[in-house]
Amino acid sequence: MTNRLRIGVAGLGTVGAGVVRLLQEHSDLLARRAGRPLAITAVSARDRNRDRGIDLSSFAWFDDPAELAASGEVDLVVELIGGSDGIAKRVCEKAIANGKPVVTANKALIAIHGTALAKAAEEAGVTIGFEAAVAGGIPIVKALREGLAGNAINRVYGILNGTCNYIMTQMRETGRDFEDVLGEAQTLGYAEADPSFDVDGVDAAHKLAILASVAFGCPVDFDAVHVEGVRHVSATDIAYADELGYRIKLLAIARTTEHGLEQRVHPCMVSLDNPIAHVDGVFNAVVAEGDFVDRTVFEGRGAGAGPTASAVVADILDCASGRRAPTFGTPAAALTSIPASPMAHHQGRYYIRLMVQDRAGVIADVSAVLRDEQISIGSMLQSGRSKQDAVPVILITHEAEEAGMARAMQRIAELEPVMQEPRMIRIEEF
Repeated sequence: MTNRLRIGVAGLGTVGAGVVRLLQEHSDLLARRAGRPLAITAVSARDRNRDRGIDLSSFAWFDDPAELAASGEVDLVVELIGGSDGIAKRVCEKAIANGKPVVTANKALIAIHGTALAKAAEEAGVTIGFEAAVAGGIPIVKALREGLAGNAINRVYGILNGTCNYIMTQMRETGRDFEDVLGEAQTLGYAEADPSFDVDGVDAAHKLAILASVAFGCPVDFDAVHVEGVRHVSATDIAYADELGYRIKLLAIARTTEHGLEQRVHPCMVSLDNPIAHVDGVFNAVVAEGDFVDRTVFEGRGAGAGPTASAVVADILDCASGRRAPTFGTPAAALTSIPASPMAHHQGRYYIRLMVQDRAGVIADVSAVLRDEQISIGSMLQSGRSKQDAVPVILITHEAEEAGMARAMQRIAELEPVMQEPRMIRIEEF
């Protein structure tokens, strides 16, 4: 075989080292599958002397990854630097301007600049692969863009952040609170030293914005995603969820409604009857619903060197073998804007936890607030008696509108017997 594909890798962190290792260990297998050899010819990273456990001696080293992207010794650029702007964006733009395809695992970059990059790439006649940017080793981008291309997608949702899923799982299994489990996750390497992007839902929102574009043929619109994290979920909420027949998961959900495209990331109560309720630990899962295929479910490891490298190399193979598809499944010029459905229009059932003084009239006061917002109570749990401390009251509503729920929660918080800020978790019924 001749006509080798010369690959430049910008970024040699955990994923970058994993990509180099995979390409080296499976070189013969990949050459057979691509019909041509795949060869790393150049690399770039911040620290040339760091021990990464891989041999880099045969590769050209570039201190400036943008120079790597423009090098005549590189046919394809793999961007694994990270970040939505700065050098990562410049590397991709430089590669495209020089007629080179790009493969990236950078969800922030694609979520913020994906539409513009797709237009530039298609005008230059090259491709952008970003399978690794969403759900790690789960091939959900290819599934939506290619395997399910004959369907009109109605909804796509899933667990897109393994850190949060690990924390929720450990809280349920051990009864410990959020901060305690987060510290353990950081010690084990499942959470960053600054875990904000994960636990505040931003990472999952980046991924959802990308999936929504592929699923619904619209420009990527990260700003349209409603984002909430898991910091406010308590061990008490998780215990009550279990008692009620639910699991709490941080879900990312995109679906079309009469008001437009709804994109949201927040903790959800999911019935134990739903398979996604049983996806635990650091695993991810994605469900796609199409009009002809019905429901398809994908589950696997959503992060780590191996799974992410697997997704990166799959995109490299597509380029090497000449397989091409529009970046988001629809040509960039044909992506159609869909109005964003405001979160205030969301309809569903809700779990409410109140910590109140145990005295006569409290439930009547709360019920009056809900009545004023035309929210009816489906069921209620109240455990224990106490004359001094706050006691929990759990309410499950019938279907209600988000705007009314938000007003009701604010008014309930102002009631004198309510001792702590009320907590609300949406109940998702799939």
